[in-house]
Amino acid sequence: MLPPPVSGGAVLSRVMLIGQAPGVKEPVLARPFAWTAGRTLFGWFNQFCGLDEAEVRARIYFAAVCRCFPGKNTSGGDRVPAPDEIRNCAGWMNDEFHILRPQLVIAVGKLAISQFIVVSKLDGVIGRAFRLRRGGRAFDLIPLPHPSGASPWHRIPPGKALLGQAMEQIHRHPAFLSLKRKAAFAPA
Repeated sequence: MLPPPVSGGAVLSRVMLIGQAPGVKEPVLARPFAWTAGRTLFGWFNQFCGLDEAEVRARIYFAAVCRCFPGKNTSGGDRVPAPDEIRNCAGWMNDEFHILRPQLVIAVGKLAISQFIVVSKLDGVIGRAFRLRRGGRAFDLIPLPHPSGASPWHRIPPGKALLGQAMEQIHRHPAFLSLKRKAAFAPA
């Protein structure tokens, strides 16, 4: 029996965060970025944007290239989804774009980034914003490195500085700022 697909929940937002695929713990905990990579990712939002995990989850729509845990790699770690798995889940993301019409997409990790732009090296895309179109609608893409412990890229130069630049771009983006303003005026 396959584990259930993982969803970020019903969050109406103009900001969409797209990861690679759920890990082994996410189907059990029923939420994306629920384990080690999530602690790192939410730490970035706290450090650079002043939002804790609950605030990020309540304001940003979470999606993934693949919706189900792809399984373990024979050499250890989580397996990268195969091209047919990516194709099988592509309709979900297309529908989400159509419904949400995001103004800001935060692609986390090389697989998620490569669904939108060509990535040869993270150094060439992290810390930059890209204006793109999908389904006839324009949006900004800000790539982030994958927050897993498998790669030290985001903890060493130049990755550490480029991560800071990317998070600052997210923090200053009009769609992200509007999320923070709405929360400030929400009834208690």
